[in-house]
Amino acid sequence: MKSTPISSIIFGPMRVPFLLLTPVCVILGAAAAYHVAEIFRMDYFLLALAGGLCAHISVNAINEYEDFTTGLDYTTTRTPFSGGSGTLPQHPEKAWYAAAIGVFSLAVTILTGFYFLWVWGLMLLPLGVLGVFAVVLYTRWLTHDPLLCLLAPGIGFGPCMVMGTDFVMTGGYSFTAFAASLVPFFLVSGLLLVNQFPDILPDAGAGRRHLMIAYGKKAGATVYGLFLLGTYLSIIFAWLAGWFPSMALLSLFTSPLAVYTAFGIARHTESPLEHLVPYMGKNVIITLLTPFLLAVGLAFG
Repeated sequence: MKSTPISSIIFGPMRVPFLLLTPVCVILGAAAAYHVAEIFRMDYFLLALAGGLCAHISVNAINEYEDFTTGLDYTTTRTPFSGGSGTLPQHPEKAWYAAAIGVFSLAVTILTGFYFLWVWGLMLLPLGVLGVFAVVLYTRWLTHDPLLCLLAPGIGFGPCMVMGTDFVMTGGYSFTAFAASLVPFFLVSGLLLVNQFPDILPDAGAGRRHLMIAYGKKAGATVYGLFLLGTYLSIIFAWLAGWFPSMALLSLFTSPLAVYTAFGIARHTESPLEHLVPYMGKNVIITLLTPFLLAVGLAFG
């Protein structure tokens, strides 16, 4: 029988295809710093990117390990966008790899944070602590509270990652970076919300209590639509306030797709999964493209 390469066992729990979100958020933070202070340091950028990627890898690997050890992996319906990688159910004897990856990646993130604390001082500490708590607590504890489960992903990729990158570039915070961080805040929380649709029953059986377990699918679709609205309203408000240049409005380019996706998800809350999956894919495109276009607008505006 053909053996599985060790690389797939290692990279599977990392969920490598989903890591593209981190560079987008770090680039957005760097673009905000450049727009406000005309500062860009490649060494700090690469360190922030490494720390962000390790944080993302850590939460993914810990989630894979927790879902495997609780048995949730055996009851979920995997899609290209949800349900985990499926690596550990196929190789249960290698579960410790996922745990080790999660711990090691988190340690690298923390060490990166300590370096920037040494460079800039303690003003970065609140964001760092919040980010570490989000990584460590998400799967085992935060998924048991509807509000915390909804907000934690957006906080991690929005304020923690975007404002954190802006801070390590400039040594301070800005309204521009805060407003920019709201875009991935709304989008990433919405992304995780939509990705919970296929697994509501298995999640409930595992003791989780996210928004749709507590309040139903229609509530989930409504909140998703409101978060998309919040994304574009935050861009427009920041432009009107003078925090964004006019070129930042380029990020509104994805709004027609967002409207189409929001109505499509609302229409298919009770439909078979194959009707929902295409909208999950469109949601990924919106989540990646909108902050990237905003970064372009900030950097060149």
